[in-house]
Amino acid sequence: MTIDIYNESGFAVEERALERVARHVLDRMGVSPLAELSVVLVDVERMTELHVKYMQEPGPTDVLAFPMDELDLRGSRGVAHGSGHDHEHGDLDEPAPVMLGDVVLCPVVAERQAREAGHSTEDELQLLCTHGVLHLLGFDHGDAEEHAEMFGLQGQLLSAWHEQQEVRGS
Repeated sequence: MTIDIYNESGFAVEERALERVARHVLDRMGVSPLAELSVVLVDVERMTELHVKYMQEPGPTDVLAFPMDELDLRGSRGVAHGSGHDHEHGDLDEPAPVMLGDVVLCPVVAERQAREAGHSTEDELQLLCTHGVLHLLGFDHGDAEEHAEMFGLQGQLLSAWHEQQEVRGS
């Protein structure tokens, strides 16, 4: 599994922790090890631009998710298949890497939300990263049922993540 972190925000962030939490979520969700993910940290100005352009909403937001390849979440999560067999050579299709997409985070917005929630900015960024990855995997919170499912799953994943970190002592 390839997880790339790009910090374009100018904000000091524990990039390795974001990579580890994203990997934890993808592993727990059964996503193929061939999956690729990018996490991009941006400043307030860039997040505002993206929020206006793609969500038609003013001001910056905390997290945006931009899915790339379509995923079949009922089958082989995050594994793309070719269009058919190579009849001439009899080769079966091999799973191919699939780009899940980009999770875009704004550390300045996360810092403000963390203060309001009474936890660290790093904890908030890990929560937002988890939230963004779930969006890439097809989860949404447009209605009450979806909201309950997504936020319940997000809570379970983060609880397991924090327990794992306590065991590791980090």
